[in-house]
Amino acid sequence: MQRFIALMILLIPGFIAALGIKWMRDTVFGILHPLVPFLWLQFLLGLLLFALGLGFIGGFIFHRDRKRNKVQPRFQKK
Repeated sequence: MQRFIALMILLIPGFIAALGIKWMRDTVFGILHPLVPFLWLQFLLGLLLFALGLGFIGGFIFHRDRKRNKVQPRFQKK
């Protein structure tokens, strides 16, 4: 059950990051979504969603590796 919960915790930010990439790609091709009034705003929101999703996944993996002492000495807890 714990692995399923961990998978769900990682899938949701993964989908958010994928949505961010899609919005940025659609901005390049000039496709405007009805939720956003301007292309430049759509690109910035996509960049924000991508950064948040990727940052969450990276932080999750870093936290897990830090608990298992699999990081370099400068990243270990003092």
